[in-house]
Amino acid sequence: SADQTKLHEFYARLADGRLATTRCAGCGATAWPPRGFCPECASDRFEWVDLPREGTVHAFSVQEAGLPAGFEGPRVFAIVKVGGHRVFSVLTGAEPGAVRVGQPVALAPLRVADGPGGGPRWLPAFRVLSP
Repeated sequence: SADQTKLHEFYARLADGRLATTRCAGCGATAWPPRGFCPECASDRFEWVDLPREGTVHAFSVQEAGLPAGFEGPRVFAIVKVGGHRVFSVLTGAEPGAVRVGQPVALAPLRVADGPGGGPRWLPAFRVLSP
């Protein structure tokens, strides 16, 4: 389960409405996705830091068919620029024809199917902000 992994902190913060990643305690580099070692200096010493709650749409795609059970379509998937990183995500409540590259978005974690132990699971998601 997530509470027994190095990523537990990521999911705990996401459930609290915060998007987090790791920062190397050696060289200070941040990485996305969160990692247990530094891709810059190979250190395994890291700390958790919160990323900004707002970002911009870098790229997106609309999926209308072939969605997994429990997901209603159409679904807008996006790469969101946030805190110097590109985060693969879902845009919630977005009208597919109205989404644009460069559009501002805000973090809105998406609760998905509960885990085997009955606890909630969360995915990074964003909602489009009004222009």
